[in-house]
Amino acid sequence: MLMSIILLILAAGVPYYLILEKNKKLNNEKIFLISSFLVFCAIVLSSFVDSQYSSLLVIISLLSAIFSVYKVTKTTNFYKFGYYLLFINAPFFMLFIREQGLLYSLSLLITLSGIYSIAKHYEKYYGSANYHGISGTTLATPYVGGFLTVYLITLALYPPFPNALFLLSSMIKEETTLLWYIVVVVLFFGNFMVAMRVMPKTVFGTPNSNLHYVDLTSKEKIMHFVIIIALLGLSIIGFKGTIA
Repeated sequence: MLMSIILLILAAGVPYYLILEKNKKLNNEKIFLISSFLVFCAIVLSSFVDSQYSSLLVIISLLSAIFSVYKVTKTTNFYKFGYYLLFINAPFFMLFIREQGLLYSLSLLITLSGIYSIAKHYEKYYGSANYHGISGTTLATPYVGGFLTVYLITLALYPPFPNALFLLSSMIKEETTLLWYIVVVVLFFGNFMVAMRVMPKTVFGTPNSNLHYVDLTSKEKIMHFVIIIALLGLSIIGFKGTIA
């Protein structure tokens, strides 16, 4: 039980809602990095220490996830978008602490590292990580649009990307309960709605004629290709786990 409480604190946004959100000295980028580090600590810790899920703690993380879905609809900042996605997916990690939950959370972190890199690019060239006015990236900046599309589709739980495959693998292998169904439904529709909310205007909309668009540099492209290769590697693992 103690280990499950520690994992809840690390993965479900507890430090954010109790402390980080109220700290005026921390900007959104730092909160993103701190929240990602805490989730990474949860992944490492649960890899070495056996723990059984607690229905009560899964329900608490589920309530936090539903609230995070609401919060993410109120922001157009990619850093905030990233750390709210971490909290939204915490119930899956809490329910499947072992292999599937670990791989799913690792895949989520890698995907969000791509979103983080896009946010850094926006901040550098457009002054902030706000994506509201930067529409039509596919036409104006094809590399930004292409990579962003892959990340959003992965977050929206579309196969054959790894998040969807790890979720599918769990659906096939795990013993289902009412709580299991509720977690899967909330995660599926929460991730899909949040990720697809960004797509129509930001990725496929009409470019903003008042904006000077800047596409990725060669160094940034290499970094994003590395992230895509890592996701493809996880997709292969997820596919093998699904058909095993």
